[in-house]
Amino acid sequence: MRYRPLGRTGLTVSMLGYGASPLGGVFGRIDERAGIEAVRVTLELGVNIIDVSPYYGATTAETVLGRALRGVDRASYVLATKVGRYGEAAFDFSAARTVRSVEESLARLGTDHLDLVQCHDIEFGDLDRIIGETLPALARLRDAGKIRFIGVTGYPLAALRRVAAAVPLDTVLSYCRYTLLDRALATAEPEFTARGTAVLNASPLAMGLLSRRGAPDWHPAPPELRRAATAVADLCARRGVDIARVALGFAAAPTRFATTFVGSADAANMARNVRWALSEPDPDLLDDIEKLLTPVRDLAWPSGRPENTPIGEA
Repeated sequence: MRYRPLGRTGLTVSMLGYGASPLGGVFGRIDERAGIEAVRVTLELGVNIIDVSPYYGATTAETVLGRALRGVDRASYVLATKVGRYGEAAFDFSAARTVRSVEESLARLGTDHLDLVQCHDIEFGDLDRIIGETLPALARLRDAGKIRFIGVTGYPLAALRRVAAAVPLDTVLSYCRYTLLDRALATAEPEFTARGTAVLNASPLAMGLLSRRGAPDWHPAPPELRRAATAVADLCARRGVDIARVALGFAAAPTRFATTFVGSADAANMARNVRWALSEPDPDLLDDIEKLLTPVRDLAWPSGRPENTPIGEA
């Protein structure tokens, strides 16, 4: 495993992080014992940063993760969770709910402190309230020793930029924004880094677009992006390579990102993901993929309140 600094926090994290949403059954029912094994194997392979949220599986992911981490040296991993999103359309960024959410997460995860707490999917909230109420509430919890660092997450980079410009942040996390399909996060990275904010990348397979199975029905990608992703999957299959291997190796490579999160509730899948993240995609194949994707590169979809994603600034 390779390791990188987490911005200016003083922490060092693995280039591949464990995204714990599958522990909540987000992608289908899981066997809890298998999920616990997946976490343990992932840690044994050198992954040392874990990202979860009370939203994933309506607190199930945090509960299962807490069980998986019992008996594991607390100093051996960086634990991140979130506040603000609690259901598909259930958002509450109030200070009172933020404090209560952190307390609940501490109990579910079986720990006395959280290394990183992030405001979850901020584009669905009132950014002024997040700046003026949610983040100050987290700062008070940090001062009390219950959390160590503070960040925000979201899909539209415009929302992340606005909050990061207004409040000192330790991290920003975006998903699907640095993949074979979309490189926008790399363009925004220097702005965050200049402020001392670490950039976290998530969903290197673009929520299933870059997989042999293809995107689920609920995926928000426009038809032309789906078609392009299918064409890339077909190209990789003709070359005898799993598209997910290419996509993961590509997304995890840039050292400008502290880590790239990927998750599975299956230990063998996570071991494979670690191997793939450490592999280098064939440059000739990448060139051919680039040609296929040129017409749709960086094509984003709407997410959150319209005022948080101005046209042309996704």
